Amino acid sequence: QVQLVESGGGLVQAGGSLRLSCAASGRTFSNYAMGWFRQAPGKEREFVAALSWNGDNTYYTDSVKGRFTISRDNAKKTVYLQMNSLKPEDTAVYYCAADPWGLGSLSRREYDYWGQGTQVTVSS
Repeated sequence: QVQLVESGGGLVQAGGSLRLSCAASGRTFSNYAMGWFRQAPGKEREFVAALSWNGDNTYYTDSVKGRFTISRDNAKKTVYLQMNSLKPEDTAVYYCAADPWGLGSLSRREYDYWGQGTQVTVSS
């Protein structure tokens, strides 16, 4: 079992940066692929970024490529999402999730564990 707690959200102006963190509990964190998803009001939860268990493979949705970077520190059991050049359309609740298959996936169905989410608001 893995428990996930996100932090680092907040209010930022367009063009600014935030770094989200997701702290995990559980002994097998290093075996899991990790992902970030987001959900804006009235919209479905969508994939943002994912990272394989060893960090070798990363995946991003097109709208964040070149602006967001996902990374992990297995010793600290933490995954990060560095968000630069933020835009108002990035406003959403951001969730981290753990995928036991370890390879990283764009599909919500592959993720067994989810955090409670952290709000990111980008003002224009």
